[in-house]
Amino acid sequence: MFDHVVFGVSNYAVSKAFYLQALTPLGVTVVQEGLLGIELSTDGKSSLCLFEAKEKPAHLHLAFIAKDRQQVADFYQAALEAGGKDNGAPGLRPQYHASYYAAFVIDPDGHNIEAVCHEPEA
Repeated sequence: MFDHVVFGVSNYAVSKAFYLQALTPLGVTVVQEGLLGIELSTDGKSSLCLFEAKEKPAHLHLAFIAKDRQQVADFYQAALEAGGKDNGAPGLRPQYHASYYAAFVIDPDGHNIEAVCHEPEA
């Protein structure tokens, strides 16, 4: 749906390590890194870009597509191991729709990061 999302982080090294570890189970890799920060993508068509910023941004909610429920669980575990804080263990969220399976973590800057699978259980 989006071409790219760019946002500032308070500690570039910490956030880079967090996102690389947390998003690896979803197939996210580095597209490029340079003076403007780091660009991450799964398909090269849309990307997430991080850069270090002095000002504290408002909290974001970023939801990443998972191909299946196992990827949601793998994301959640990787994000916790990378220093994320639990904000909702993997599970169904029927208040959204019957097959909405997601997990939520809080990143180093307090952003709510989600992995979601919309497919019914295999």
